[in-house]
Order: sequence, then C-alpha cells, then structure tokens
Amino acid sequence: MNIGVTGNTGFVGGNLTSYLKSKNYNIIGVSRTPFKSNELKYSDLNLTVWNSINTFIHLAGKAHDLKKTSKENDYYKINTELTKTLFDQFLVSDCKVFIYTSSVKAVADHVDGILTEGIIPNPKTVYGKSKLAAELYILSKIIPENKKVYILRPCMIHGPNNQGNLNLLYSFVSTGIPYPFGRYVNRRSFVSIENLCFIIKELIDNNKIESGIYNIADDEHLSTIDLISIISEVLNKPTKILKLPKLFVRFIARVGDFFPIPINSERLLKLTENYVVSNLKIKNAIQKTLPLSSEEGIKKTITSFQK
Repeated sequence: MNIGVTGNTGFVGGNLTSYLKSKNYNIIGVSRTPFKSNELKYSDLNLTVWNSINTFIHLAGKAHDLKKTSKENDYYKINTELTKTLFDQFLVSDCKVFIYTSSVKAVADHVDGILTEGIIPNPKTVYGKSKLAAELYILSKIIPENKKVYILRPCMIHGPNNQGNLNLLYSFVSTGIPYPFGRYVNRRSFVSIENLCFIIKELIDNNKIESGIYNIADDEHLSTIDLISIISEVLNKPTKILKLPKLFVRFIARVGDFFPIPINSERLLKLTENYVVSNLKIKNAIQKTLPLSSEEGIKKTITSFQK
C-alpha cells in the first residue's frame, strides 16, 4: 500500500515513516526540498501520483514560534493554504483516506476542565487560527462516500530525541538544579510519538472508523511534579523541589522575555498550566488499548536524552 506523507523529515514525520515502513507500507515522502530520490516535491503531486496513493497524511506545517519572529502570513501560507491545495487534489483523486494533523491549539490556548471535540474553537494565536482555518476548509467540503477524512488534534507530542519542555525539565534534574515551581499544581496531557503512530495506523487500516475530528492524547494526565519524579527515577538522581512565591517566579519569567535565560513567560506557562485533553472519542473509535502509558512514554523519551 502506498502512503503519501508530507513533513516526512520532521520529528513526527520521521518517526511515522519508520513505523509504517516496519509494518510493510510503502512511503512516498513529499516536501518542498526532497532529500532522497524517492521523495517528491509538492509540484510533483499530479493526478497520476494521487491515484497511486491509498492514504495521504499531511503533517507538514509551521510550528508555533516561541521566539515570535515569524510573520503572520507565513502561518496561513503553510498551515492553511497548503492544506487547502492538497485537500482539493485529494477530493478529485482516487486516494481513499486523508489525514490532516492539526493541533489542540486550533481549539484553545488555555483549558478549563477537559478539552473535548465538542468545545467550540476559539484560538488566540495566529498558529492556532491558521490551523483552525484549514480545519474549517476541510469541513466545508462534501466528502465522497468512498473516502475518509480525519482531522487529528494532538496535544504535546514527545518521543526519543525530541527537544522541548521535557528537555528543560531534564536539565533541572540532570544538573542537580532544584525545580523552583513547586507551588504550581497542574495536570497536563501528553501523547507519545509511539501512541500517535499507532493511532494513525489504525485509521489507515480500519475503514469502519468514521470521518471526523479526533483529539489525540495518552490515557493519563500528569503534573509537572509527576514529570520531575519520573525523570528523577530514570536518572536515578533525586531532585529538590522549591516552592518559590509565584510573584517572584513570574518576575523571573518576565526577565526571561528580554534576556536569554532558561525561563520566560511562555515556558513558565507551558510548565505550570492545566491542559487536559480527552482521548475518549478516538479510543472508542479504534477499540484498542494504546501501546504505552503516559509514564512509559515519558520514560522512553527521557532515556533517549541520556544517549
């Protein structure tokens, strides 16, 4: 079976490509600047190519820019307009399945309670707005009866060698620096790359799963203190947790908005906010147990940092 994958050289795309190849799928990578002879440019996606593909997975996109140096138009050009073009091509082709990887940020930047697919989207960032615009375009089209279309909204994706806020927490524990945000009590959802790949494979294989929007998350929710404990266990290194006054912590984070220190306001928010995502809809759809628990997935990611 031929599967087209955009963004196949990125963290998610690279892992997904390896995973699907191990299951004997033939992967056709698509990008602006192909690295290998068997990869295609977007301009190469003519009807003949589309008709040879059974499933098309659109992962490519412009990620949220923590440094805030990107232009607003860049997000819409890549996240919205490219998706529109690819989806239009899919609709007139013989390709049967289109999987678009959006984000929970297309719905909400902050969550009170639990994020479900039924919540009315109200993104605040241009990243979230550009992702939502692509979703709305897909949803505005009539889908032929012989095709399936899935919009996936993953929460924070992690996995071996992925750099992100987990890496920042890892640095606290590995260097013996006390974790200073102990006064913050929170719950967050994560999804391991292995669970995400597993879910995508189920969508490819099971034509009984209905088209629609699906949140993607691990089963359990973890606090940042939980993450510190897991990292400490993997490294076999205890970490002291400080309970500094929140006012002082916010001041330090504000300083980090202007000077290159490890913590700034956005990182503080990501480390300490509540963001719980329900995965009940996708779990009910695939009717299978996810390969990894949240703790197991985090342990695999942290173990990779040691290498």
